Amino acid sequence: MHVERLFLSPSRGEAQRECRQIEVLAGQGVVGDRHFAKAEWAGQQLTLVEAEEIERFCAHTGRTDDLAITRRNVVTRGIRLNKLVGRQFRLGNCVLLGIETCEPCRTLGLRLANEALSAPEVVKYWVGRGGLRANVLTSGQLVCGDALTIVESVEDAA
Repeated sequence: MHVERLFLSPSRGEAQRECRQIEVLAGQGVVGDRHFAKAEWAGQQLTLVEAEEIERFCAHTGRTDDLAITRRNVVTRGIRLNKLVGRQFRLGNCVLLGIETCEPCRTLGLRLANEALSAPEVVKYWVGRGGLRANVLTSGQLVCGDALTIVESVEDAA
């Protein structure tokens, strides 16, 4: 259970930047990301997705593996993210709270559609697989390779 890749999206529609590490601030999210310090919806501070789900989609659609295709901030390996909804977990030296599943949107469908798979089919494929929206509870750095561990109690988060 670890961080496989990290990404920033500086502005809407702009290409994502892959990073070796990113800074997150409690209550605000990823420094330099287009959603930083915004509170338009719950869990807007940080998004995560499973590398295994991206690889499965790429194999299903005949695409080359590309862990950036979902435009999530953190790509994990070895954990079912849906199980973290409502739970605190530690990623590196930061504590996060899983808010809700990150369900696919029309934009994702349009971006990943091709002649073999329509935008609605893409969205349908990603339902329940799109990752997790999380809030940042403690500030720090996230680094590729960081372990992900579930926080069992409030004392464990300190």
